[in-house]
Amino acid sequence: MLPPEPPPLPSLTRAEGRLIDCYLEVVDLLGRINPARGGHTYSGLRAAQALVGRATALRDALALMHDRGEHEFHRETLARALRVLDGERRAGLVTVPPGKEN
Repeated sequence: MLPPEPPPLPSLTRAEGRLIDCYLEVVDLLGRINPARGGHTYSGLRAAQALVGRATALRDALALMHDRGEHEFHRETLARALRVLDGERRAGLVTVPPGKEN
């Protein structure tokens, strides 16, 4: 049996799509760097090195939106896009995991 079909991605401008993509790439890298999640220093180092480039791309996406006159986010639409792209789980990897109870 196949998994259920995910909901469709909402209509986004090209700039909004770039913003969402860059934002999630940054979130993924921060999740790989998170020392509370374990892993190795080398993989964290590689993620930190990549973070510089992805943060620059995120800045550029926001600057493009601003330059085009898109001065406000369409929150509901962008939040729906983040949910469709598994943004809640991905952003959860940036947080400190709950502690073990005694």
